[in-house]
Amino acid sequence: MKRFILATFPIKNKTVFLRVDYNVPIKDGIVLDNHKIINSLPTINFLLSNNCKIILATHLGKPRGNVVPELKVNPLAKELSILIKKKVVKLDDCIGEEIKEKIETSKAKIFMLENLRFYKDEEQNSPAFAHSLADLANVYVNDAFAVCHRQHASVEAITHFLPSIPGLSLEKEIFFLKKAIVPKKPAVWIMGGAKLNKIDLIKQALKKADNILIGGALCFAFMKAKGIKVGMSKVDSNSVIIAKKVLRKWSADKIVLPIDFIVTEKLSPSAKPIIVRYNKIRPQQTALDIGPQTIALFKNKLAKTKTIIWNGPLGYFEWAKFAQGTKEIGRFLGKLKAIKIAGGGETAEAMHKFHLAHNFTHLSTGGGAALTFLAKQKMPGIDALENNYKKFKV
Repeated sequence: MKRFILATFPIKNKTVFLRVDYNVPIKDGIVLDNHKIINSLPTINFLLSNNCKIILATHLGKPRGNVVPELKVNPLAKELSILIKKKVVKLDDCIGEEIKEKIETSKAKIFMLENLRFYKDEEQNSPAFAHSLADLANVYVNDAFAVCHRQHASVEAITHFLPSIPGLSLEKEIFFLKKAIVPKKPAVWIMGGAKLNKIDLIKQALKKADNILIGGALCFAFMKAKGIKVGMSKVDSNSVIIAKKVLRKWSADKIVLPIDFIVTEKLSPSAKPIIVRYNKIRPQQTALDIGPQTIALFKNKLAKTKTIIWNGPLGYFEWAKFAQGTKEIGRFLGKLKAIKIAGGGETAEAMHKFHLAHNFTHLSTGGGAALTFLAKQKMPGIDALENNYKKFKV
């Protein structure tokens, strides 16, 4: 399907509504992690080089249609201003004649609207709200991959009113995630994290991968489905039912489960870690990381691969004693010449935390969006850009 391309679109001197995803952690008015903001800079700089006036729009947190003072976007405007060394005019609303007039009469080049989700209309995909947003600009650019699985007003409905183009970051996401869907073989998927609400993703992995290495809390559902005791480790009954169905598939022999774990009898960062075999977890023990033999097994399975997709950490990486599996595998990937793609918010967080992001061909900015894309489910934000091309192409 075709989309407009930023490099070839007549964007010069236009007023651009730029949807970004600056939903980042903030404490006491300070941005704690600015990777998502940095990710948008190539698109912002491209627009500035074309003498565009830029209206940035993002959501922050979950205000659910209410004005929540601590979720105002002022810290985001300040952080962006520092990064680009230019003034960012922070506006006090998203829509309205007053906002439009300020943008039109100001000599400033970059504006930031207030939190889109202060209006319930945003998450309701309201055409009226989208029209009010569109009224501020000549062109819409979506550089917020992380919300492209959402049918929201600033993502989908707005494309009905303006020529709409993917930003450079969004195009990059699509380019690399497509390499996961049509991988160079052999391909290995690493799957971790806590949730087994990834059945469509697992189905895709079974189709596309030669091996699926499962760690994190995800593996306990499969172990329980096989009748292996997991002690106090995190697992829910619904996940076990799903795991049983997956294991009945002929392709289930691609699944590689851990053969040892790091367990503890006390849930604390200072708890004593104990290495045990996969079938020796005691009733009072909780497994919080994969063990050294599993790390060696996973490395062996990864050694000769050409495509690696990673979704979800392999242990409770927030605590140093239980981060070894995630860290070791992340470091090992740096030695491989394969295409290496990490999708999912927690995976990206872990790789940034351990300074391993450079080991990847691509580190996706989208959590749920990356999972939805990899599972080949609908992406309203991307579909909208393709439909827009049909409508607005000359």
